[in-house]
Parts: sequence; structure tokens; C-alpha cells
Amino acid sequence: MRYPLISNAFFKHNREKFSGLLPKASLAVFAAAAKMPRNGDQFFPYRQQSDFFYLTGIEAENAFLILYPDCPTPELREVLFIEAYNPVKATWEGHMLNQQEASNISGVQNIRKDDQFDATLRELMHSAQAVYLNQNEYPKYSSTIPDNNSLLADKIKSAFPLHSFLRAAPLLEGLRVVKSETEIELIRKAAAITGKAFRRVLKFVKPEKYEFEVQAEIDHEFTINRASGHAYAPIIAGGINSCVLHYTENEHKLEAGDLLLFDFGAEYANYAADMSRTIPVNGKFSERQKACYNAVLRVLKKAIKLYVPGSTIDQINKATWKMMEKEMIGLGLFTAEDVKNQHPESPLYQKYLMHGVAHHIGLDVHDPGLKHQPLKAGMIITCEPGIYIRDEKIGIRLENDILVTNSEPVDLMADIPVEADEIEELMQHNY
Repeated sequence: MRYPLISNAFFKHNREKFSGLLPKASLAVFAAAAKMPRNGDQFFPYRQQSDFFYLTGIEAENAFLILYPDCPTPELREVLFIEAYNPVKATWEGHMLNQQEASNISGVQNIRKDDQFDATLRELMHSAQAVYLNQNEYPKYSSTIPDNNSLLADKIKSAFPLHSFLRAAPLLEGLRVVKSETEIELIRKAAAITGKAFRRVLKFVKPEKYEFEVQAEIDHEFTINRASGHAYAPIIAGGINSCVLHYTENEHKLEAGDLLLFDFGAEYANYAADMSRTIPVNGKFSERQKACYNAVLRVLKKAIKLYVPGSTIDQINKATWKMMEKEMIGLGLFTAEDVKNQHPESPLYQKYLMHGVAHHIGLDVHDPGLKHQPLKAGMIITCEPGIYIRDEKIGIRLENDILVTNSEPVDLMADIPVEADEIEELMQHNY
């Protein structure tokens, strides 16, 4: 792994918290992520399933975890299964995790081989009454490809139809939504690496460069700072592409006079950063571009103050949309009178800002967490107002990651350049 080993006390504490939520005579089963096929005989780079990492710290495939906190046999209350050693695989692919290493990483004492999983589960199911199974329940997620947890759930329900089956996801969501000090520091590191990459591209961007060349600079900075890569598909969007919310082709030439919108974040130790910035390709905002930019920046600064305990993402969205509506009036996109006469189900601002401005972040760039849930200290949530004026090829989004505390909100990206004048100054040496 590229990052220093995380203390297994972190993973032990996570398992203890989860196990404490299980009713009597209940066990929970988790599967590691599968390697995802790419093409031919190739696979995509491996990335562990987030809940499995949260509970074990294990990065390897073909692994399982069973938690049964009141199991009559004490040594079976936590069992981690790892892939049995295969000398052919080791010869072709390299080192395979051994039992001692798995125990050191996870803090689990009982490590077994994956070919013992079925027999162990059968033994435990004899005394268990209920089984907690895990699935990705993020509201906006859908896929026609079943993951390992879904396949495992189907297998267990088929083999043990008379047991009660319950959902592990809501329990994990309640734990993951509030970050520990360990997690906060890992996200700080991801944010710092993201900031280094942004400063690097400020020195690189100029007309006639291509979006993918800019991405290559980001990739390089991520790699030399021990990030595993991008936390999500990066958006490097010049000109009209800046008005495409999830533009990821990153293949067009940058033109003088255009804006370049970035939305990228490093993944460090599986924890994500999420940042958006917008810069002038030629190093100097036009008067109109700067007016739009500063409108978004004013809203960013005001909106961050809303990230306090007791507030909700729903409330932050509504307040920020209202702020942006006022700025849009100031920019001449519509009038206050137009707003009074607008259809209540189709507000005018939605033509120029069509997305929410906040989401949880952690092991996933869109981490578990509900929009109506009151904020608590330890939550980390993005703040990302924007404005998109297609007719003028102006797409601007500014986004920082905000830590909710019992006092003032903490901007984890406060040291990453965002003022228009500072961005222009940092880009001047390019010309």
C-alpha cells in the first residue's frame, strides 16, 4: 500500500461500534469487493468495498468478515477470512496477504482461509436467529451488475430460508456519517494533495493545451504524493464543456478567452477529497467572467457558515439556492419581478444552477448520509455553489470540503487558492 499503515485500533473500534448495534442472537456478514473485468483478460485496478475497508482495513479480494458479538463460542465472535495461499497466483501477481498480516492490519484475532467460510457460517447459523446482510443503498445508485455483497446475500438467503434477514446498511450509515479523528486526518491529507495538484495546474494551463494534458499533471501530482488516484472521474472542462455537470471526456483543446472548470479530488488511504475550481484559460478573467465568478465566491463564503450542528443539507440547499438567485438577478439573468411571477415548481434559478450544493464525503465521494438528517460535529460535507450560462460559455463551480464542529465550521480546503485575483497572479508566469 502507498500510505502508512493505519492503526488497527481504528478498525477494531469500528467493529465494536457496529457490533454494539446488533440485537441478541444476530450475526452480520460482509464480503470484499470483486476484481472488476476490463476487457480481454484484464481487470480494472482493485478498490476495496468501502464498508469492508471501514470494518477491517483489508485491501485484498476474496475476503469475508463475520461478526457475531454474542456467539456462544467466544473465538467465533469475529472471524476474518482471506484468500488461501496460491503459489501460482503469487508467482504471477505478487505477494498474497497472510494470516498474521491480516490480523495486524485488522486487529481480528481469528483469521481463516476463504475456503473455510461456508463451513464456519453453517456452524454459526445454528445458534443465530437473524442475519444482517449488506448492500449499497445510496439513493442515487443503481447498477445492473450485482456486487459481491448482493451475490452473497442471495446465496445465504437461499441456503438458510428460515432465518430472519435484516439490513446492515442503515447501521453502517449511522456510523460512517460522523468521522473519527483518524478519518478527519486522512481526509485532510487527501485535501492537501488535491490542493498541490491544483497549484501545479495553475502553472501549466494556457491556450492550446488539451484537457487531458491538464489531467496528466493532476495524475502526476497525485502519484508522487502517495494518493491511489482520483476519488471519482475527474472533470476538466474547458469552454462550453464547463456547462456539462458531469463532463468527463477531458479531450478538447483549451481556447483563449474560455473558462476551465475543475472538479477533482485525490483518494488517499481510500478516503476522498472533492474540490471544484474555475480558472481563465489565458490567465485573466474577462469583466463578465469575473463578475460571475465573484458572485459564486460570495455565495460559497456565506454558505459555509450554514454548516453547523442542527442544520440539514435540505436547509443548506434552499438557503444557497436563494443566495444564488439574488446573485443571478444582479448579473442580469432575470429580474426580481420575474421571480415574483415565476412558476413555483419551475424557479428561474434552476436554468443556471440545477444541482444541490452539499453532500457527505468520506470513503465514498458521495458518502452515506440523508438530506434531512441534522448535522453533527464530525460530519464532512461539501459546499459547491455554481452558475452555468450556456449562451455565454460560462460554467463556474467552486467547492470545498467542510468539517462540522461544535463551534465554527472548518474549511478543509481554506488554503487552496480561490480568490480571482490570486488565481490570476499565480497564472501570470505562464505568459
